[in-house]
Amino acid sequence: MNAGPSTPPHIGVFDSGIGGLSVLRRLRREMPQCAVSYIADNRHLPYGAKTPAWLVERCSALTQHLLERRGAILVLVACNTATTHTIGALRARWPGVPFVGVEPGVKPAIATSRRGRVAVIATEATLQSARLRSLIDEHGRRAELRLQPCPGLADAVDAGDDAAIDALVDEACAELVAAEVDTVVLGCTHYPLVAERFARRLGPDVVLIDTADAVCRRVRALLPVASDAPALGRGALSIEATGPVEGVQRAVERWLGEAVQVVQSDL
Repeated sequence: MNAGPSTPPHIGVFDSGIGGLSVLRRLRREMPQCAVSYIADNRHLPYGAKTPAWLVERCSALTQHLLERRGAILVLVACNTATTHTIGALRARWPGVPFVGVEPGVKPAIATSRRGRVAVIATEATLQSARLRSLIDEHGRRAELRLQPCPGLADAVDAGDDAAIDALVDEACAELVAAEVDTVVLGCTHYPLVAERFARRLGPDVVLIDTADAVCRRVRALLPVASDAPALGRGALSIEATGPVEGVQRAVERWLGEAVQVVQSDL
């Protein structure tokens, strides 16, 4: 945390693929002075099918890369599955480094819901995690919560397969409509990238909850004051992929709205 007034804070971000772009684009809009290094670990997606022990080992390697080779002073775990299973271990290994994770917005969803009928859509790993259960135990007593898996959707978003995305969103939304929910938590960072498809199928009376705003507020609170210094200009952005670069490059061009060349990682 030694960034001075003339040095832009450097944020390290990782996800299993391109889902974290939904958080990255919010960071770039809200905190443009910050430098950001993003890793899409697409060689190992999907994370939702991995064991907790594997996730801890892999996420530790990604974190070490961001801290030691990219110079990050804060690490954002831009993946719900990785957050629920690894962020405690990462904080224990690097106690001097601030970590920010993403988790389903159960609390704001319940506060927003008009009729107490809330759904959380996420990967199976997130839905089965102890962290989500803790959130439900803490905040869910005032609502009827539906846990809705959406298998394959994150993969389809990573692949940019619009036909598969539409089919999977249609299937999920049919169940949500039948359950008469009025608030839906987008519990995977991939899902906000296709939020307009959920909104179109669920209709204007259903509220979608994306926690990117809360994540950005937390990052801002943990960074040095220099993150607000206009004189710094726009911070540098680097994006690397551990697997095929082409799909990540297409996703960056489609969803990030910023010209940046994705590079191949040796991780």
